[in-house]
Formats: sequence, structure tokens, C-alpha cells
Amino acid sequence: MRTFQFILLFCMASLICACTAKKEGEPVRNTTEKNIGIQLYSLRDAISDSSAGIDSVINAVGQMAYKYVETANYSGGKIYGMSPEAFKAKLDAAGLSALSCHVGKTPEAGMDSVWAWWDQCIAAHKAAGMKYIVMPSMPEPEDVKQLQDYCGYFNQIGEKCNAAGLKFGYHNHSAEFETVLPLGNAASDSITWYDYMVQNTDSSKVFFELDVYWSQKGGRLATELFKQYPGRFDLLHIKDEKELGASGYMDFEALFNNIDSAVKYLIVEVEQYDLPAFESVKASLDYLNNAAFVKEDYSAK
Repeated sequence: MRTFQFILLFCMASLICACTAKKEGEPVRNTTEKNIGIQLYSLRDAISDSSAGIDSVINAVGQMAYKYVETANYSGGKIYGMSPEAFKAKLDAAGLSALSCHVGKTPEAGMDSVWAWWDQCIAAHKAAGMKYIVMPSMPEPEDVKQLQDYCGYFNQIGEKCNAAGLKFGYHNHSAEFETVLPLGNAASDSITWYDYMVQNTDSSKVFFELDVYWSQKGGRLATELFKQYPGRFDLLHIKDEKELGASGYMDFEALFNNIDSAVKYLIVEVEQYDLPAFESVKASLDYLNNAAFVKEDYSAK
């Protein structure tokens, strides 16, 4: 009887192994898959390479087990040269979704054409299934008056996005923290470019996508900003000197242990690599998936 039970258990184990074994050529997926996305700018060279292109990048990102993408290529109603619907279909086929985009338009004399551009932009990204539209940068302001004009401009864009069921935000680099603008005659009466924007935009119309690496480069830790401006950061760009966690420059454990409760989505961006590009973005995802201090899903609140 014991011999029969042993044989039965052995056969069952063999069957399970056969059913779950990785087929040749099948992509290796992470055992822990957290709700994490990628800024496609991380793979910009592969996207522009005619032998690779956006299709292969989308497929590779899906195989790595990223869950969503943030785009950085929009022109004339098209995303990476495709209609929004075609782009969405490619993402769907790879098990991905489009969360957000980086787009920008500076105000000009005769704003009718600017608002027409934004109307088309918002409609295109909504059709692709996105939730957020993010302006990735802006010209450095000459003075507070010019910056105030931009704050008003952002509020108006935010109104348009809200009306379409989307949200509008701004993404920082280091200059926003390094540039100090005078508010009056006294030397102490001044404010950083970033602080002024957060304090002078309507929180119901404008959120901030905090790039945690660039804010630290500019002298402000993400954890300090979370405390100073709670509720303003829906999205985070998770970035390091190269692959996440490899440089020792960023204290990600402290960041995630003190994360703002408003944060809903994490977006990996890798601008420089020690590894080949695809290996680099996979290593960065693996770092977050394997980090006990990173929650499985920040959007599930």
C-alpha cells in the first residue's frame, strides 16, 4: 500500500512539474508582480531603432511583468506614430495599459491654437485609456510674475483634463528646486520655483508627479516634500543614478516607509545604464518587486 501511495504521489508531482515547466522561448516572469509601470523613455534607443521599434519594446515590457506604461511620444493626435486606438490595442495584447503621458505645449500669443492643441491631445490620450496627462518640463521663469502666469495656465489645462475625466500634473527636474525667485526687496523674501508652483496651483486641478531622484539632486528629499505638501503627489518617478538600488545614492527604504498617502502609481525611469537597456529596466523592476518595503499596489486604497 505504501509503495502504491509513493508511486501515485510521484506521478502527481511529475504531472504538476510538466504542466508548470517553462516552455522553450517562453519569457521568464517575476514570481512577485507588483503594480508598477515604466516610462517608455527608458527604452528610447530601442524605440527609435528600426530593427526593434515600439512593437518589440511593448512586448518586452509586458514579458517583464510591468503593468502599465507612461508614454513620451505624441504628435498630431498620434502616440508613437499610431492612432490612440491602435496603440491601446498593442498594449492590451501585451497585458499592459496606458496610465499616463508626458506632453507639453508652451503658451503663445493667440491662445486659440494652444487650446485647440490641448483639446486634441486630451482626446487622444483619453482614447488610449490614460488617466493622467503630465507636462514634463517648462521654460525656467524669469520672475514670479511669469511663474504665476504658468500656474494660471496649468490650472486651465487641469480644468480641461478634469472635464474629460483625466487629471493634469507637472513633472520636475532639479532646476525647480535650485532656482530661487525674489518675492520682494528683502533677501530673505524669496521662494523656490517648485514651492511657488505647488502653493499657487489649485490642488483640484493640478497634481505633481514627483521625480524622487531629481528632487534629491536639487536638494530636497521626497520624504520632506511628502510632509510639506501632503496629498499633491499622485504619481512618483522612481529613479536612481542608474539601475534602481545599485548606486547607494537613493534611500528607497526610507522613501517608501514614509510615502505620501496620495501616491497611487509608481513609474520606473532609467536614464543611464550599467547594463544593456532591457536588462537594466528588468533589474529595476526586480528590485522593487523583491523589496519588502514596497507595497504590492498603491492604487488599492
